[in-house]
Amino acid sequence: MSKPELHKAAQAFVDAGFAGIQMRVHDEDGAWVGSAGVRELGGAEEPPTDGRFWVGSTTKTFVATLVLKLVAEGAIGLDSSVAGHLPRLEPALDERITVRMLLQHTSGLYSYTGEPGPDGTFVPGIAATGKAWVDNRFRTYRAEELVRFALDRPARFEPGTGQSYSNTNYTLAVLLVEELTGRPYAEEMRQRILGPLGLRDTLVPGDSPELPEPHAHGYYRYEDAGEWKVVDVTRQNSTLLIGAGDMISTTQDLQTFFSALLRGRLLPAPLLAQMLQPHGALGYGLGLFVQDLGPGVGTVVHHHGGAPGGYGALMVGTPDGRKTLTAGLTTGDSAADPAQEFPKALDRLLKEVFGGGPAAPAAP
Repeated sequence: MSKPELHKAAQAFVDAGFAGIQMRVHDEDGAWVGSAGVRELGGAEEPPTDGRFWVGSTTKTFVATLVLKLVAEGAIGLDSSVAGHLPRLEPALDERITVRMLLQHTSGLYSYTGEPGPDGTFVPGIAATGKAWVDNRFRTYRAEELVRFALDRPARFEPGTGQSYSNTNYTLAVLLVEELTGRPYAEEMRQRILGPLGLRDTLVPGDSPELPEPHAHGYYRYEDAGEWKVVDVTRQNSTLLIGAGDMISTTQDLQTFFSALLRGRLLPAPLLAQMLQPHGALGYGLGLFVQDLGPGVGTVVHHHGGAPGGYGALMVGTPDGRKTLTAGLTTGDSAADPAQEFPKALDRLLKEVFGGGPAAPAAP
């Protein structure tokens, strides 16, 4: 890996409209750590390379690992009915839905943050975007409340007959963990994963809106009565995405976790193999995407994440865990659409890290 090229690849995210990025790459030659952009709008200081950030859906890999540890212990089977362990949700919860279907996004459950309608237009659920989210970003939600909201809406398909990414699957997985263990999800995460790995900067924050220092600030740009506004959303209540996107971490802790997972330190080999087996149109295993990046790069496993506003995370590795990339991103006041610009910057970065050389120029 070329250090100048890695820094250029990081800077590409800033050039694409992000406020800042902190990044860490580990391989057989050691580690590269760097950042680009600004820690806070109006300032000149770069984001701290040891900063905490909201990791969004990267949380799902932690939760999948937690559930699979319970499977390994015999507390539940991977193909056991979820409803059988959560009778209070019956009959709304289809008894055909299994643990595997939750982790693989094949349950068919409506995603409580919204779903595409019949014509492909996104139909919002519980407010996770725009002014509605900004105004309610400190509200506390309960896991069962989120799941029941989803169960009150039609399923996308019959259990096991399709695949659709749904936050409901992982919030329901949290309810399952708590039912099986008799303890809060945050406590189980600490005891079974965070504590043993020494992940002192990773936490399930519950209803606390505080992002511990050090951190870069995240911003959210939204339209209100025809006027565009930008608000600092560093403080936010992540219970909107319990188990699906509520955790806080650092690039170092994400690297430690992902390397340990892929190298077999957290799960028995047969369960890890199933976790890494891609399924369906999403290429999703059990809490992980598996993606072939083509000639010269090969297969990587990953789970990126985005908080509702202000923050994003990257967690990518080779299947054997020998090379990993972890990063935290913050959005600023740019009018650029991250959904349009992010894939280009990410493609360049992945080719640099996992292809061993600079990427081809991005298409215009």
